[in-house]
Amino acid sequence: LAVTGLVDKRHMKRNDTAQVGDRLYLTKPLGIGILTTAEKKSRLRDEDVGVARDWMCTLNKPGSRFGKLAGVSAMTDVTGFGLLGHLVEMADGAQLTARLDYAAVPRLPGIDHYLREGCVPGGTQRNFESYGERIAALTDEQRDLLCDPQTSGGLLVAVSAAGEAEFVALAAELGLQLAPIGSLVERLPHAVEVI
Repeated sequence: LAVTGLVDKRHMKRNDTAQVGDRLYLTKPLGIGILTTAEKKSRLRDEDVGVARDWMCTLNKPGSRFGKLAGVSAMTDVTGFGLLGHLVEMADGAQLTARLDYAAVPRLPGIDHYLREGCVPGGTQRNFESYGERIAALTDEQRDLLCDPQTSGGLLVAVSAAGEAEFVALAAELGLQLAPIGSLVERLPHAVEVI
């Protein structure tokens, strides 16, 4: 995949520049891979038809606005490597540890039902095998959601305490009601801890 365009370097954000104390935000709920797997297995409930498609068609336009905020320390998109894969990259790049609050991670409607039904894509296990040793102990449910491959997933954003109010206000202006899903702390034995 190649992207061509012009970027104002003053507003370009990297995925390895997060700071201790930054709060983590995710702009789209997880579960795209789980829902598409449920559909492939003919287990998708009527009320969930089109949900994955609609989220995949939602553009990450807020990223260009977030990039202009000084309080945004680091930012990346969440793709086929799953949330944990991108979080490992962000934490390792900054030489920090990400502490993720599992209960706060947004998920698509019905995801818990589909996880109980075993609708887990093969890519989830491959993702975990590639970076699982960088993650502190997880339950199977946590692994199956947090390593779920996302097609057109959301943005993972690290925001400083000083810039948090401005970031949340801008997100609301753009139609996103966001809440923190974790924070970055001094380096610990693992790149990511899920609490």
